[in-house]
Amino acid sequence: MSNKEPITVEGLKKLSEELVFLKEKKRPEIVNAISEARSHGDLKENAEYHAAKEQQSLNEGRIEEINDIIAKIKTISY
Repeated sequence: MSNKEPITVEGLKKLSEELVFLKEKKRPEIVNAISEARSHGDLKENAEYHAAKEQQSLNEGRIEEINDIIAKIKTISY
């Protein structure tokens, strides 16, 4: 039994586009937000910093999730 998950070519295209967006647009925006928040001083009580770090965690988690999906797929057409 194969552990490949079926996905349409269109579905793969959408996942690939999301992956590019998360890596090339969202990731740099989050890094900039973290840098900006760090420049405001004390990180313990810096809500902007903690929000940006949370966004970074979510973004990186989604990137990892998409990479895992892509690694396990088999494209199908109909």
